[in-house]
Amino acid sequence: MEGRHLGFPALAVSLNGYQHYDTAAAVTCALLRGLSREPLRTGRILNVNVPDLPLAQVKGIRVTRCGSRHPADKVIPQEDPRGNTLYWIGPPGDKYDAGPDTDFAAVDEGYVSVTPLHVDLTAHSAHDVVSDWLDSVGVGTQW
Repeated sequence: MEGRHLGFPALAVSLNGYQHYDTAAAVTCALLRGLSREPLRTGRILNVNVPDLPLAQVKGIRVTRCGSRHPADKVIPQEDPRGNTLYWIGPPGDKYDAGPDTDFAAVDEGYVSVTPLHVDLTAHSAHDVVSDWLDSVGVGTQW
């Protein structure tokens, strides 16, 4: 994401498994070659999901939207080498929005999924509510 903030094309690449990293590498290299030939100036991040298949079995590439999952069922406490407790959230919850135009569907059908993402997380609809709340509690008028 940092590259996108600096004006560079940004990719986030994930392999849907643990075997065919060479496939994910080949797809990533192809996208990077394309970006070097003709930069994509959308100001967006390309979220790339690669099926865990041999490259020859990948059916193609689809532009998708993000699917959604239910929250993870478990939080797993672990200890780091210094004795601190870490919490791993996972495994991922079940898919609940996996429609035909989603990244989930594309990958499940053997396609590479490319989803353009934007970074503005601003809850624009809450702007006035938060502003009114700040006024009502006096934050900003007294420190």
